[in-house]
Amino acid sequence: MDKQFVERRRRDLITAAGLAAVAAIVPLFVKDVYVQNIMVLTLMYAALSQSWNILSGYCGQISLGHALYFGLGAYTTALLFTKLGVLPWFGMIAGGLISAAIAMALGYPCFRLGGHYFAIATIVIAEIGLLLIQNWDWAGAALGIDIPVRGDSWLKFQFTRSKLPYFYFALVLACIAWFVTWWLEDSKWGYWWRAVKDNPQAAESLGVVVFNSKMGAAAVSAFLVAVGGSFYAQFVSYIDPGSVMGFQFSLLMALPAVLGGIGTLWGPLLGAVILIPITELTRSYIGGSGRGVDLIVYGALIVLIALARPEGLVGLFSRRRKEATR
Repeated sequence: MDKQFVERRRRDLITAAGLAAVAAIVPLFVKDVYVQNIMVLTLMYAALSQSWNILSGYCGQISLGHALYFGLGAYTTALLFTKLGVLPWFGMIAGGLISAAIAMALGYPCFRLGGHYFAIATIVIAEIGLLLIQNWDWAGAALGIDIPVRGDSWLKFQFTRSKLPYFYFALVLACIAWFVTWWLEDSKWGYWWRAVKDNPQAAESLGVVVFNSKMGAAAVSAFLVAVGGSFYAQFVSYIDPGSVMGFQFSLLMALPAVLGGIGTLWGPLLGAVILIPITELTRSYIGGSGRGVDLIVYGALIVLIALARPEGLVGLFSRRRKEATR
């Protein structure tokens, strides 16, 4: 095995461990609740974008309907907890498994589509899921579900006095999503996905089972996104179809990866750290004008970076590294 490749993977793992340790210390010095809320959302979207990147970045199947799996995770956890008294931890696992199964079921017909047809199909399916939930009375229909607060407890995963527990769970979730990606990157599946992304016909001629590789990527991606949805439901304590299955969630999962570098290990994290705080700050401080100024600032930033660095912000670091080795 290439020594440089092994050294790079070891360096990535050490860097990730160092960043996680630093991130774990930061909230001890940040007491502002609003800033803590932004940090929680940043880590959550880093995990979601990393999960989206497995299917769309590595495997090349651009999905714009991942809000469906996010919403399924949120609703599964909320319904099991409010209707049947099942702890959220079991709801997370159930939501992840249900989403993975649905992702494979939907992938059976959709993976036969190519390019923009697949992307359009994911949008349509997610919107159908949104409409079904909006008309499902047992799930609260359009009114949604108000998750009852039953005291601060890790067992019930509810905290009203501090956001730090949510921060640390979001940090663990982001670390898990990153580590799964790091591990898969050097596995048989990782090589299959990259081959399918580059040239499906050539990959199939070399023995890659293209359809199965896509199904595997969809299952892993959907499972992790659903866990993120379950976490979000407990974090906000109230969900409705638009708040967890709206098209904006699909975009906010994809944009950090696109901004940071799609199909890269560090791209989703870098994109989320830059994009999510800007999104929340512009929405909070200039979104109340009612004129969409926050969306203009937000969109302009994405366009500028896309024009300046089409390969993503990760390309800046790889270019500097190449220049340093010369």
